[in-house]
Amino acid sequence: MEIRIKKAEPRGEESEFVRQFKARPAVFIGTVFILVIVVIAFVFVPVFVPESSGAGGSLVFGSWNGTPIAYVPGNYFAMRQRETARTMQNSIDESNYQSVSYLIWRQAFEDTAVRLAMLDAVKTAGYTPPEDLVDRRVAGLPDFQENGRFSSARWNSLATTDRLNVWRETRDSLAVERYVEDITSLRIPAAEMDFIAAMGKTRRSFDFVAIPLASWPAGELAAFAGENAALFITVHLSRLTVKSEREARQIRDQVAGGTTAFEDAAKLHSTDSRAAQGGDLGLRMAYELTGEIENGADREAAAGLKEGELSAPIKVEDGWAFFRAQADPRPADLSDAATLEKIRSYVMNYERGRVEDWVIADAHLFIESLSNNGLAQAAFFRGLEVKTFGPLPLNFGPRAANPWGYETDGVDLFPTLSSFSLEELRLAGGLEIFWKSAFATPPGEPSAPFVAGNNVLILVPRAEEEAGEEVITGIRDTYTSWWVSNNIERGMRNLFLSSDKLTDRFMMVYYQNSGAGL
Repeated sequence: MEIRIKKAEPRGEESEFVRQFKARPAVFIGTVFILVIVVIAFVFVPVFVPESSGAGGSLVFGSWNGTPIAYVPGNYFAMRQRETARTMQNSIDESNYQSVSYLIWRQAFEDTAVRLAMLDAVKTAGYTPPEDLVDRRVAGLPDFQENGRFSSARWNSLATTDRLNVWRETRDSLAVERYVEDITSLRIPAAEMDFIAAMGKTRRSFDFVAIPLASWPAGELAAFAGENAALFITVHLSRLTVKSEREARQIRDQVAGGTTAFEDAAKLHSTDSRAAQGGDLGLRMAYELTGEIENGADREAAAGLKEGELSAPIKVEDGWAFFRAQADPRPADLSDAATLEKIRSYVMNYERGRVEDWVIADAHLFIESLSNNGLAQAAFFRGLEVKTFGPLPLNFGPRAANPWGYETDGVDLFPTLSSFSLEELRLAGGLEIFWKSAFATPPGEPSAPFVAGNNVLILVPRAEEEAGEEVITGIRDTYTSWWVSNNIERGMRNLFLSSDKLTDRFMMVYYQNSGAGL
């Protein structure tokens, strides 16, 4: 096959680009985001390593509509794997190597699947990039430039198969570009843009106070500890675990009869992680035995053992165990700060509602005090700080974490709550009660208190305000590119990756070969 290469025509191509950019600037801005993965592979990364390379072997991770999604040294899949690994190299260490490696290979697989889906769609539509256009693009590739011009010598230095691969890859990249351009060129009705822009028009600013759950007083903590004293008894037990109840009884009888010391028996027979320590579990509060003994009556019996006493064999997660008390159980010392902190931690983990109810009731008392004192004065008397944020439109969206761990909330087309960088509001953006309190409470009045993270919040909306025309115009103008990047690009990718045309064998193939250097 003869590969025809013509001189590039930079002037004509530049003027066409400028003409299209002036005609549709927003579309071009949005398209840049999408084409980063699709185009950069062909323009900035060498593509002339042939798929027929003998280095290494191929791995088939699935298929798109019958076309294999294969890793072959030098092909698109391999290039995406290499580029993704380069991007994430600073995030890899010994502790996360396996998980990050999986993400890198999975990203390369998905990118390849999406690319094949686009090429399939273009083929179905009957479009093939003109050969002249492909020739000009090849002639402009950096690998074949010398002194700013196409070098026939560099081109001819490639083997015929390699030149054919370059030409085909370039043709495919142009086909993908055409597909993306057509999709992202869909016109958005003006009425839709006006409607979206109007959503960001009405805004509110707020004063607020945050009453921390940590303000739950020591007196309440001591009262709880007294009501639940059995939970906080300090015990010192040892444990011996074996597979069967019969074996547990036999060893227990030996220990009880004095023929074998408990510590020696534990080191010799116990199958749990404390065997080397002679079964010693250390000092624990009674409630901490939950992980050792599931049954409540058995747990209470073990916690009540006196020094030297042995429990009956007890069914545990890993088999059967019996316990020996190293010391008499002791009631919690409520004068000890460390003990109180441990009890507080228990309450926050297992009885959090009790704390929240108390702080919400306290917040209502604070609200009542506002009738006689202004917000600033009432907060001063209570040792609280009044903070402000806004202006902010109604912008509710569930809180979510993206694959790289960054949390987001709301729609980033408008100002988001997280943009105000207030720690007390960090978890509030994903709460429906926050937005109801913020925009249903009349300006100048305090909202009902509500829990957000480790605080109870009280919002006081200021008067509503209308965003300036320049803000509304900015939203309207940005909506096209925002819609492209947040809907077309993500929606298109999700559509392809959930299609029946995709055969996904990635996980099986990856783990079958993970020991071979993947």
